[in-house]
Amino acid sequence: MAAAVTMLVAAALLLALLPRAADAAVGVNWGTVSAHRMPPPVVVDLLRANGIAKVKLFDADPAVLRALAGSGVQVMVGIRNEALAGIAASPAAADAWVAQNVSRYVAARGGVDIRYIAVGNEPFLTSYQGQFQSYVLPAVTNIQQSLVKANLASYIKLVVPCNADAYQSASVPSQGVFRPDLTQIMTQLAAFLSTTGAPFMVNIYPFLSLYQNSDFPQDYAFFDGSSHPVVDGPNVYYNAFDGNFDTLISSLSKIGYGQLPIAIGEVGWPTEGATTANLATARAFNQGLISHVLSNKGTPLRPGVPPTDVYLFSLLDEEQKSILPGNFERHWGIFSFDGQAKYPLNLGLGSPVLKNARDVPYLPPQWCVANPGQNLNNVGNHLKLACTMADCTTLYYGGLCNAIGDKGNISYAFNIYYQLQKQDAKSCDFDGLGMITYLDPSIGECRFLVGIDDRRVLARSSYSDSSSPVSCGLWLMTIWVFVWFTIVGSF
Repeated sequence: MAAAVTMLVAAALLLALLPRAADAAVGVNWGTVSAHRMPPPVVVDLLRANGIAKVKLFDADPAVLRALAGSGVQVMVGIRNEALAGIAASPAAADAWVAQNVSRYVAARGGVDIRYIAVGNEPFLTSYQGQFQSYVLPAVTNIQQSLVKANLASYIKLVVPCNADAYQSASVPSQGVFRPDLTQIMTQLAAFLSTTGAPFMVNIYPFLSLYQNSDFPQDYAFFDGSSHPVVDGPNVYYNAFDGNFDTLISSLSKIGYGQLPIAIGEVGWPTEGATTANLATARAFNQGLISHVLSNKGTPLRPGVPPTDVYLFSLLDEEQKSILPGNFERHWGIFSFDGQAKYPLNLGLGSPVLKNARDVPYLPPQWCVANPGQNLNNVGNHLKLACTMADCTTLYYGGLCNAIGDKGNISYAFNIYYQLQKQDAKSCDFDGLGMITYLDPSIGECRFLVGIDDRRVLARSSYSDSSSPVSCGLWLMTIWVFVWFTIVGSF
């Protein structure tokens, strides 16, 4: 019997080390710039319920990483641009960052499956005017050395998410080159990525090309073919994504790294905030993108070779993001802020729809609206306060609540501020112009939200669910091994 037990333990260890099933081809960006943040375990449950096996984070939030522990989701953690200077200047600072944000979670029991560290986020963006440019490569070098010291360098790869403005083309993809001020840096970065086996990561946004250029053909932004294809010698491009992707390949080829793997760090389409941003266009783009990637068709310069990873932007709406680029900035999510699916989307896992978040800790079902018995002529200052503090972008042109009338707009603004203030009764006063109601005032597609109660702590965690396919499969296999060895040992 002792021999059987020994063999059982060995078999269980072997099972734990076996390769997992094929990973999902498409991941998501999980941003947290929101005043209505769902508890991280609820978000992790949302990921798992929809079979999303890869997630890209913009920092290393401890609560988020604790929730991801043992989930089976592959994780990319991020170093913010503001931290690059300190890490670039000090190997000790890099050691501390890795110890604090990576090692402690990887080493923990049922740890976080961290696969990538993003060193900065679009640090070469033109609008930064070189602010972070000189820090990137030294920071990469120091973090890599820290991973080596922690015995993690063979498993965790470093990437630098770049905006597509890092390269340019006069007219066609084959003429793609890196910006002159980046040629040397990109050559050194590509050499590092080639040595470590990491991909070049780029963010591609056909929506922004369409939004910023009135002459951009709308059908070229999508994946159903275009009446305005780009002809580049023997290659013909029918969508902007492929054209942009191959422009990067041409740029890499010109510095000697044309075979470097490429990952897409961000790509997506917003649901409101611009004339071309709505539920239909967002669904058409994202579904077209997913189908294109899963087809393994590749691009004219890389036929049959899709990107190594694709991360949709984004998982959830973030109503506290800056709207300087446009009102659409707060509406990129495939889910609303509270994890409710905005439109049907097949992520390539068989289901044509997304599953909504469960166990969301909402505030009580009550709303703040304009008092119908009051004169609203002097409401201007109150609206300014509400919409400065809270998110009123859905009321503006291109928003789902743009057409609900003046009184509806006032009520929406009052309510969004009231929910931001966690339903504090004083925040619905507005000098007597507001009133609390228990009847949902939503109008058609214009949803009057109820905020999230971040004071409520969920008793359960997403990764302790014993019904998960991974844990059930391992448990059943362990039982089978035990029974098998018991039978064999009885002869």
